[in-house]
Amino acid sequence: MIQLLSGDEAVARGAWEAGVTVASAYPGTPSTEILETLARFPNVYAEWATNEKVAVDVAIGAAYAGKRSLAAMKHVGLNVAADSLMYAAMTGIEAGLVIVSADDPAMHSSQNEQDNRTLARFARIPCLEPTDSQEAKDLTIAAFGLSERFDTPVMLRLTTRICHSTSAVELGDRIEHSLPPAARQFPRNPAKYVMVPGNAVKRHPIIEQRIIDIAKFAETFPYNRIENGDKSLGIITGGVAYQYAREVFPKASFLHLGMTWPLPQELIQRFAASVDRVIVIEELDPFIEEAVRLMGISADGKNIFPLIGELDPGVVRDCAIKAGLLPEDSRPQRVQVETGALPSRPPVLCPGCPHRSTFYVLNKLKVPVNGDIGCYTLGLVPPLSAIHTCGCMGASIGVAHGAMKAGSSERHVAVIGDSTFFHTGIPALINVVYNQSPVVTVIMDNRITGMTGHQENPATGRTLQGKETTEVEFEPLVRAIGIKHVKTVEAFRVEEVEKTLKEFLQLDEPSVLITREPCALLPEGRKRWVPLEVINEKCNGCSLCFRIGCPAILKSDELDERYQRPKALIDSGLCTGCEICAQICPRDAITFRNQ
Repeated sequence: MIQLLSGDEAVARGAWEAGVTVASAYPGTPSTEILETLARFPNVYAEWATNEKVAVDVAIGAAYAGKRSLAAMKHVGLNVAADSLMYAAMTGIEAGLVIVSADDPAMHSSQNEQDNRTLARFARIPCLEPTDSQEAKDLTIAAFGLSERFDTPVMLRLTTRICHSTSAVELGDRIEHSLPPAARQFPRNPAKYVMVPGNAVKRHPIIEQRIIDIAKFAETFPYNRIENGDKSLGIITGGVAYQYAREVFPKASFLHLGMTWPLPQELIQRFAASVDRVIVIEELDPFIEEAVRLMGISADGKNIFPLIGELDPGVVRDCAIKAGLLPEDSRPQRVQVETGALPSRPPVLCPGCPHRSTFYVLNKLKVPVNGDIGCYTLGLVPPLSAIHTCGCMGASIGVAHGAMKAGSSERHVAVIGDSTFFHTGIPALINVVYNQSPVVTVIMDNRITGMTGHQENPATGRTLQGKETTEVEFEPLVRAIGIKHVKTVEAFRVEEVEKTLKEFLQLDEPSVLITREPCALLPEGRKRWVPLEVINEKCNGCSLCFRIGCPAILKSDELDERYQRPKALIDSGLCTGCEICAQICPRDAITFRNQ
C-alpha cells in the first residue's frame, strides 16, 4: 500500500514498523508532528516530556530495559539533551535507540541554524539523512538495526523541507522485534552502564573502535550509493540537497549519502577517481566537504554554494551558473503572474491573545523585559515593543537575574510561558530564590503549548495520548520553591495586571505573577468570542486602543472633527471580545455589539 506522507509522518510510520515501544519528545517545529503521529499507532507509548533532556533519558531507559525507543526534537533541543546524548554514546544500549534531530536551515522558526551532524561526530555516533519521505521511513527502520548491531544510539537528521514535504511512501507491517527477549531483568552491568570515571575510561576505547567499525559498514550501507552519469562532473550530496542537485544536474554522476557520519572513505575515493571534477552540495556547514578534503580529494563546495540558509533548485542553479558549471541560458523560463499589491503580514499576537494585556502594561511601565521562546516572544513587535532580550528556552529568568546581579539600575521582569517554565524555567527560578535577586517573573499560562500548535503540557491535565492526569498548579509549585509573593490574575484584567506588577516592582525580593487565560484558539477560549464595536460618536481618535497591537482594531477613514485623528474601527470577523481595548478606552467608546 502506498500513502502520501510528510517526512515527520514517515519517521513515525518507520518507528512503528520497526517495533518501537516507547517514544518521548518535547514539541518543537519542525519535529512536532513525529510524536503526534506516532501517538496514534497501537502498541506504542508516546509522551510529551518536560524538556528534550528528559525525553532522551526516557528513551535511554526504555532502550536499557530492552525495548526499541525513540526521542525526537528540533535541532536546538539537542543542545538541551547533549548531556544525555553523550553518556548514551558511552554506555551503548540493549535495544535500538534513535534520536531524531530536525534541523531548521533558514531559521523558519528558530533562533539559529546549527548543523547537528557536528554533534553526531562529536558524540561518536552514526548520523543518517533521508532525501524524501520514503527514505525517512526506511532510514528510521535501518537506524534501529544499526543501533542494535553496533550497540550505539543513532541520530536521524531531518531538515525542515524533509519534515514538512509530502511524497509517496510504501507502507509495511509492524515487526515486533525480539532482541533482546521481552521478559528479562533490567541489566545489572555496572561496568557498562554506570559511568563513574573508572568505568568510563574503559568504555572510551570501545566507542572509538565502534565508530571505526561503523565506518567500514558505511562502505556497503545500501543508502550510500553511486549513481553513474556524465563523468565530467561528480556530485557528493545527501538529504534534501540531493533532490535539488538531481533537478539542476540531471546528467551528472552522483554519490548519494544516506549515512553522513561516519563517511565511507573508500566509496568516496572510488567515486572521486571516476569523475573529472568533484563538488559537494549540502545545506549549512561544509561537513561532508571538509571530510572529503581531509581525504586528499580536491573538491568544491561552499566556495560555490551558500553557507547560510537553506538551498532550493533556484539557489543551486544560480550558484552553478555563476561558477561556470552551467551555461547562462540554463535557467528555466518562468511565467510571471501579476499579483497586484499584496498586503503585508507581519508576525503579531493573535486577536484575543491573553498575553497582549501584560505586554501593553509592561510597555507602559517602561521596564526592561527579558523574554523567552514561545508565541509570547511576539511581544517584541511594535506597538507593544515590550521584549528586550530572547535567547533560548528558559533563559528569561536567568538573564534577568544576571542583569540584576551585575548592578542594573532598573528592575527586570522575566516573562515565560507555561510549557517553557516546566521545560527549563523551574531551575532558573530556584536560582533566583537561592541567590536572592528581586526579579519579577511573569508566568504566562495560556493553558497549552501554543507556539508549536497546541500540545499538552503538565499544566493541562492531559497527556499526549489523551489520558487524564495530574494537573500541575503553578502557584503551589512556585511557593514551594520559596517565592513568598505570588499572585494569579486573569490575563484579560488589565487594571489588576498593572496593579500587581507595580506592587511587585517595589519589592526587594523575588516575586511571581501568573497570568492565566486559555489561548484564544482553544475551544474554551473561543467560547467568549463575541465581537466588540466602536461607538463612533464617542471615539475621538486618541489612539490608545491602537497601542495594544490587536489585528482586529483598524484606523477608519473617518477623522475626529476636533483633532483630525483617525477614529478606531473593529473588524467583527477578527474580534474575539477579549475587552482589553474596552478596558483601556478612556471614553467608554468600545462595547459589545447589539448592546
